[in-house]
Amino acid sequence: MAEQQDFLPVRQDHRKLPRRRGAALNSAIFEAVRAEIAEFGYAALTMDGVAERARASKASLYRRWPGRAALVLDAAYDAMPSPSSAPDTGSLREDALAILRLVAQQLEGEVGQAMRGLLGEALQNPAVAAEVHEYTRGNVGKIMRAIIEQAAARGECDPSVATEARIEAGPALLRQRFIFSGAPIDDDFLVKVVDEVMLPLLVVSQPN
Repeated sequence: MAEQQDFLPVRQDHRKLPRRRGAALNSAIFEAVRAEIAEFGYAALTMDGVAERARASKASLYRRWPGRAALVLDAAYDAMPSPSSAPDTGSLREDALAILRLVAQQLEGEVGQAMRGLLGEALQNPAVAAEVHEYTRGNVGKIMRAIIEQAAARGECDPSVATEARIEAGPALLRQRFIFSGAPIDDDFLVKVVDEVMLPLLVVSQPN
């Protein structure tokens, strides 16, 4: 009787495919990071595996990023909404819902896997925590600032009330649910965050 073998994922030999350079290489690297995490998990992610999948040298990765944590963080940002892509629906409420929905959608996939693994590693390793701190961009807060500026131009809110604490309140609740509660980030939750927290903090009622 033939001996039973464990079936493990087999990597494709990406080295036989054409190499990429510049912006195309960066994009390929970020895609490779997310694909490696989706296929093998965050714990198994290596610079060698990313380099092979992206058809890049490991040296080219280390020229751009000091280590795995910085690379994973940039790959996650690459998939998430950027400040330049702030929604402009004509309504502060709908803009806020749009950005939270986009972030939640990413957190439900490989980006969420990457962030959970990265945060877990950062809690145990001060060097990784330092990389996370250095490469954190705060994009959701920047997008919220852009959304508020658009709303102020429409007369929906007074930008003077948009302190950092008020801007951060909604995204902080999203992060808390993602990291600590384990509950799904469903649309009902996002609507409550916008209607019960974000809008009351950012929109000041006009006196009669």
